[in-house]
Amino acid sequence: MSGEVPEPRLDTRAILAGRQDNEGSLAHPLWATTTFESTTLDEGQRQATSARPSRFYGRYGNPTVRGFEDAVAALEGAEAAQAFASGMGAISSLVLALCSKGDHVVATRQLYSSTALLFQGVCPRFGIEVTLVDGVDSEAVAGAVVPGRTVLVFVETPTNPLLQLVDLDAVGAIQGPLRVVDSTFAGPMIQRPLEHGVDLVVHSATKGLAGHNDATLGVVAGAEDLLQWIWSYHTIHGAVASPHDAHSALRGIRTLPVRVERQSATAQRVAEFLEDHPAVAQVHYPGLESHPQRDLAKRQMALGGGLVSFDLAGGWEAGRRFAEAVRLAHLAPSLGGPETLVTHPASTTAANLTPEDRAAMGVGDGLVRLSIGLEHPDDVVADIAGALAAVDPR
Repeated sequence: MSGEVPEPRLDTRAILAGRQDNEGSLAHPLWATTTFESTTLDEGQRQATSARPSRFYGRYGNPTVRGFEDAVAALEGAEAAQAFASGMGAISSLVLALCSKGDHVVATRQLYSSTALLFQGVCPRFGIEVTLVDGVDSEAVAGAVVPGRTVLVFVETPTNPLLQLVDLDAVGAIQGPLRVVDSTFAGPMIQRPLEHGVDLVVHSATKGLAGHNDATLGVVAGAEDLLQWIWSYHTIHGAVASPHDAHSALRGIRTLPVRVERQSATAQRVAEFLEDHPAVAQVHYPGLESHPQRDLAKRQMALGGGLVSFDLAGGWEAGRRFAEAVRLAHLAPSLGGPETLVTHPASTTAANLTPEDRAAMGVGDGLVRLSIGLEHPDDVVADIAGALAAVDPR
């Protein structure tokens, strides 16, 4: 029978996407060049005045980087994507491309610490007013929007490091400003914010998308016209993605579905184990029935994800003992890679925030974040159990 070819599922898209410039090669070619030769002046002028050319000059674009962008766009269901040199390069460029002096931004308080510093410290210097609200409270997010003045609503879900959730449907329903979601902690295999009506989705692709702790990248996906505007600022800002890192990230995307499935399954086991341990005061994981937003997680997340955080009853000293007692896991401030990582946010990722700001974000001295890797689940649980024994030998 003949008929329409069905749209490939996400797992298949991860394999197929971003191959336009492969020219028959199964592996994406690495275009390790800063510039391209033009055959005529007219051709050079056309490239110089085109939006997002991939064969002109490295700061404007690159075929390897374009392959990575196309793959992310395919996974997110977006018209286009724009890569950057890091997640913060993507967020900073996006905010400064879209906002000007006198504009107003609504952002959630539950943000990655560097994003929070951007909104609290950098934006006010440029005359951009920022209102911070509780992202868990959908009415507060919508209610902070000033009609005719708010140009941007920025949320992160799941949040770093407490894995709280922001209602994507509620954000997508806000009218007027551009709506942006940092989806780094979930990724397109778990949630796809554009399907909920938001305008742009941003990732620190350094994390789960690349997935092997060997590439530093950021990416924004959305409508082509918005991406062209952000790209024009990106060429000035200069946070340009390396073709080497884009090449690594493209390779990582090919295995993204199976990695996310394995990491989520192990994370679920770890979270359930932690809930029953006497040294643990509270566990934060969207896959647990005890998560206060479990119903929302079921609506907008396909899986619980590979991140688990928990509060140790003994505070800073308990956090130190646990982090220094792991043997299989690694004490390092990142996430999404093949190795299980342990992070103590108060001493690392949130160390530059004031104690008051950390307290407002719920980052206590005994909070530990786990990025679950691809080791055997039994070995991961055993390692965590051994580290907890150093905290509470009962």
